[in-house]
Amino acid sequence: MIFTRAIASFPDICSPEILRSVNGVLAVICSVLVYEIMTLLRPGVNDRNATACAVVLASYPLQWFFTFLYYTDAASLTLVLATYLACLKKRYWISALMGALSVIVRQTNIVWMLFAACTGIIDITLLSGKCRVKVADIDGPINVSSQLIRKNSNISSNLRRRKNNGAVDTGENVGPTANIFSSEMPGLLDEIKAILSTSWHMKWEILVHFVPFLMILMAFIAFIRWNGSIVLGAKDAHTVSPHFAQVMYFGLVSTLAMAPVHFSWGQAARIFRSLWRNKPLSFLQVLIAICAGFLSVHFFSIAHPYLLADNRHYPFYLWRKVINAHWSMRYLLVPLYAYSWLSIFSVLGRFQKRIWIVAYFLATAAILVPAPLIEFRYYTVPFYLLMLHSNVTDSRSWFLMGFLYVMTNIFTMSMFLFRPFQWNHEPGIQRFIW
Repeated sequence: MIFTRAIASFPDICSPEILRSVNGVLAVICSVLVYEIMTLLRPGVNDRNATACAVVLASYPLQWFFTFLYYTDAASLTLVLATYLACLKKRYWISALMGALSVIVRQTNIVWMLFAACTGIIDITLLSGKCRVKVADIDGPINVSSQLIRKNSNISSNLRRRKNNGAVDTGENVGPTANIFSSEMPGLLDEIKAILSTSWHMKWEILVHFVPFLMILMAFIAFIRWNGSIVLGAKDAHTVSPHFAQVMYFGLVSTLAMAPVHFSWGQAARIFRSLWRNKPLSFLQVLIAICAGFLSVHFFSIAHPYLLADNRHYPFYLWRKVINAHWSMRYLLVPLYAYSWLSIFSVLGRFQKRIWIVAYFLATAAILVPAPLIEFRYYTVPFYLLMLHSNVTDSRSWFLMGFLYVMTNIFTMSMFLFRPFQWNHEPGIQRFIW
């Protein structure tokens, strides 16, 4: 009898209102996770600023809009951020569990689970390497003669005076402070060598910590083999395609969403100074990036049938009115794409290790390149990670970004609520969405 009543009440429990309210709860949890990650990555930030940043990110237009609809975006982002936060706190088994749940919600989240695992390995190995160096520096003078000790006392006093003047690096800074284009920053190959060397010495410890990630990866590979594809549902409409232009679209969209940070005279001057200081190698890198951009838009720019036919989505109009307005337009946008990624690398390079930046770029590309459809929803997770690691401390930038997001949300919600339309070939009301 109880079972029969439960079945009878099931439609009421799964009503649209109840299902959509789930996303509201997840949005609150997501904001809490953003706050926790931000305070963990920036120990010096106060609670007020961290809360303000979490509120601004909660109003990010893509996340804000789909929070009110029964989409998987809110659950996907929440679980990915939970995976990342647990990994940052070195709770790797919990991180793997959250990663497995995120993969159940959205299969492509396997990439972000592996990215979190890579971040954990980077932190463990490089931190362990630093500790060994510090121990070696401490133990070295112990075995020397008293004469050398007396001689080093003068040196240490000089070092103390330099430290008081702020000229000595204490080794306690969170990440690199040099620009990614600067030769002062430790090289990528050096970081890779350090990680590989330390990983070999810590192989059993790393295996114990990260074996759940490996188990989930093996299960996911078995699922793909059984299912025949990573896609559940319309496999023909979501076939894997070499859509390299998608990475450039993401770079431009993300920098526009962070316009006060990336599109300022100070940021442009900083990039130019960095390139000029490391010429001619930096100019060669920019030339290669622009050439790769031209090749991507010419050979690997895909117009999915859904993009061309579904006028409910904003990418439909961006494709028709901007990217495909004229045959030359897609090529004229390439320098802007290149600048966007240069600016992203410049901002990240001031605070993150090069190996982390490479891992982030590869994870973003692994998510976006196989996707033939231009969907801004695919950009949400990499954008949040970009925002969290950009270390934006300027209150003015946060205020302007928040104002930009609120204005965008007012526009998109107004279009959705007050500008419905109908299709001639299909009954029912249609609405504008992202």
